[in-house]
Amino acid sequence: MMEELKKYINSLTQEEMAELWRFAPVGHYLFEGEAGQYFAKVFQEKGGMTPKISKKLGWWRIPND
Repeated sequence: MMEELKKYINSLTQEEMAELWRFAPVGHYLFEGEAGQYFAKVFQEKGGMTPKISKKLGWWRIPND
């Protein structure tokens, strides 16, 4: 995996990662292959999806036009 991608994943906050985890479209590049494994590892190390973050994010997003 490219170092730039690792740096990007590491730079995300726990909440930003949770938002991606919940709302990214199927097949998003951050969840495929080695990048996906790394994302999941880092996300868990940062605390993963907590009830507080889950409630803050909700379940619906209005798509960007």
